Amino acid sequence: MEIASLEKVCRTVRRDIINMTADAASGHPGGSLSAVEIITTLFFDKMNIDPQNPKKEDRDRFVLSKGHAAPCYYAVLGERGFFDKAEFKNFRQLHSFLQGHPDAKKCPGVDASTGSLGQGISIAVGMALGAKKLDHSDVKVYTLLGDGELQEGQVWEASMAAAHYGLDNLTVIIDNNGLQIDGTNNQVMSLGDLKAKFTAFGFQVLEIDGNDLGQVSVALDAAAQEGKPKCIIAHTVKGKGVSFMENQVGWHGKAPSEEERRQALKELEEES
Repeated sequence: MEIASLEKVCRTVRRDIINMTADAASGHPGGSLSAVEIITTLFFDKMNIDPQNPKKEDRDRFVLSKGHAAPCYYAVLGERGFFDKAEFKNFRQLHSFLQGHPDAKKCPGVDASTGSLGQGISIAVGMALGAKKLDHSDVKVYTLLGDGELQEGQVWEASMAAAHYGLDNLTVIIDNNGLQIDGTNNQVMSLGDLKAKFTAFGFQVLEIDGNDLGQVSVALDAAAQEGKPKCIIAHTVKGKGVSFMENQVGWHGKAPSEEERRQALKELEEES
């Protein structure tokens, strides 16, 4: 898919995120907006998937380890045709399949229920291990983690396993926006040199601007070194695309008011 077409989808996805969180008066817009280019590129341009057959056996898998970024995930799935976009109005409502965190039993296109931070990468490692060692298939597995999530020890246990089993069908993507719920990463628990850490844990590591569609595309296309899982450290802007949300920690888990919705949508319309 051409970059210009992907850009249009990304703008639509950003508007969907604003509308979903504003309608629900709840949700996590900041980390959803930072992940737009990554998830959009995967679902519209890279992954082997079929919206008409979400459970086909040979599909590639995606695990949103930072499950609170569900508004971005749902927006992409809806725009891709996995379900009727009218469902966006039901985000975070009782009995809706668009809950605050993804539910694989209810939402078409969701491969893993996530939300407990640190667990998604372990699920993805299990999927990649099963595909490579048991099914001997060409299935690729992608997982998106938040950078604050890397403070969870389970992430590093899973990373050791990924390297130990030579999971070159696994791509771990870090949404490195520098902010988490209680402040900057450096204030809460510094992550240090992520490239050096993942390299030491046996990954092939790429470092990109995660809000640049061209760089995201090239990084996802880069062949993994034989026997090594791949890690893409994607430097992003929390709240990307909405001026008053960008790089503001307060927008981690706060929904926009009606006035803020109008301002955000106006900015996003002006970009298109």
